[in-house]
Amino acid sequence: MGVILSERREPRRIVFWRHGRTPWNAEQRFQGQTDIELDELGVEQAERAAAMLATLQPAVIVASDLSRAMNTAKPLARILGLEVTTDVGLRETFAGEWEGLTRPEMEQGYGAMLAQWSASAEMRAGVSGETRLEVAERVAAAVQRALERVEPGRVLVVVTHGGAARAGIGEILGLPPEHWAVLGVLTNCSWSVLVENVSPFGPTWRLQEYNAGTLPESALADDR
Repeated sequence: MGVILSERREPRRIVFWRHGRTPWNAEQRFQGQTDIELDELGVEQAERAAAMLATLQPAVIVASDLSRAMNTAKPLARILGLEVTTDVGLRETFAGEWEGLTRPEMEQGYGAMLAQWSASAEMRAGVSGETRLEVAERVAAAVQRALERVEPGRVLVVVTHGGAARAGIGEILGLPPEHWAVLGVLTNCSWSVLVENVSPFGPTWRLQEYNAGTLPESALADDR
């Protein structure tokens, strides 16, 4: 018996939006789950990005409960008249003893461990922190919870953190963990867009934009 095709529906989009700059970002300190506020530039970044993202008419905004993510989400919510819901699953990687340290300080005190963590998604950040696999699993689960409230053809905005976004995107796209690093580092207040591939076998996702500061544009296949 052949597969019975259901009526085609419009694909949803997920916008992963990294929070604006904080004082620790400016000092290049590992923030992890330490709750650091946006600095003046970070607030300006959030306002500017919100004005652009509002043109996508998002239906749902969900954010990490850490203040730098919540305060990045607020300008967009204000423009659209939406409520920001929070999900602890969208927090940044918990890094234990590394949180608050600069890269040179981490290399001096934890050099071998840092190198192992950089190379493997199964290594913990710090002595008592999370692995990237654990982060990816909880971020993907949080996104799936939010998607339950997003109708076909609509947009979900996920306001989160750099490491959490990259791991979550890799997981949702089905990339092997050893390839997540090819996605690169996300800059403050940039965003990445995933588009749903709708099929009778369930949705999958493709990457439309990554680390962007511009809005996605419709495009034909590159072989046309």
